Amino acid sequence: MSKDLQGKVAIITGGTTGIGRDTAVLFAEAGAKVAIAGRREKEGNETLAMVKKAGGDGFFLKTDVAKSADVQALVRATLEKYGRVDCLFNNAGIEGVWAPIVEQREEDFAQVIAINLTGVWLCMKYVVPQMLKQGGGAIVNMSSVAGLMGAAGAAAYVASKHAVIGLTKSAALEYATNNIRVNAVCPAVIETPMGERIFGGERHDMAVAMHPVGRFGKPREVAEAVLWMCSDKASFMTGHELVVDGGLLTGRTSGAVPVAGAAKAGQ
Repeated sequence: MSKDLQGKVAIITGGTTGIGRDTAVLFAEAGAKVAIAGRREKEGNETLAMVKKAGGDGFFLKTDVAKSADVQALVRATLEKYGRVDCLFNNAGIEGVWAPIVEQREEDFAQVIAINLTGVWLCMKYVVPQMLKQGGGAIVNMSSVAGLMGAAGAAAYVASKHAVIGLTKSAALEYATNNIRVNAVCPAVIETPMGERIFGGERHDMAVAMHPVGRFGKPREVAEAVLWMCSDKASFMTGHELVVDGGLLTGRTSGAVPVAGAAKAGQ
C-alpha cells in the first residue's frame, strides 16, 4: 500500500468501532501516527491493538467530544506525544432516539446536537490553532446522506448532519488561505453497529433497496474516501461534501428507489 500519510499525525474521533476503527487502521497502514478518541475504553484499546498490528503507532484516549475539557486534553496529549496534528477526522456521532418531532424528548435532541455538531466544532476549535502554527492540515467532518435530505422521525440526526455541512463550508472559507482544507464525507447506510441498530431486522430489505448498488457500504470504503481527502492527492479540494452512498441520492432523485419507504424508516 502507498504511504500517502507517511510521517503525518492524525486525530480520529469515534475510533472505537465502525468507520472510525477502519479509518484508524487504514491511516496506520498509510504511515500516519494515530490518536484514537472515543467514549468506550475497551473498544478503543481494541482499535489501538489493530493499529499496532498493522505496523502503526498510536494511542487511545477516552474522550467525550461534547465536553470541551476532554477535547482539549485530547489535542494536548497528541501534541505532547507527536508535536503536531496534520489530519483530523471528526467521526464521533450518535443516531439518538428516532421519533416524530412532537414526541422527541428535549434531552435526547440536545445530546445528538452536542455530540454530532458541537463535538465537531470543539475539535476544530482546538485543532485549527495548531494547524495554523505548523502551516496547514486537513480536516474531514462526518456528515451523512441525511445531511443532504430529510427523513421523517429523524429530525435531530438530520438537523445535526445538515449543520455539519454548513460548519464545514464556513470553516473551509475561513482557512482556505492558510493551507487548511476542510471537507465532509456523506455516507449512506454502512455495515456498522449504528447501521444495524437503525436498519436491522424488518427494515433491512427496505433499506438495502434504497441503494441502487444493492447492498450497504463497508466501513473500509468510507475510510478510503477519508484517507484520500486527508492526503495531498486532494490538495485542491476544500469546502466539499463527498457522497459515498452506493447511488442512494441519485436513485432517490430519479425515483429508482422507494422514497416513501425511506421516509418511514425513522418511524
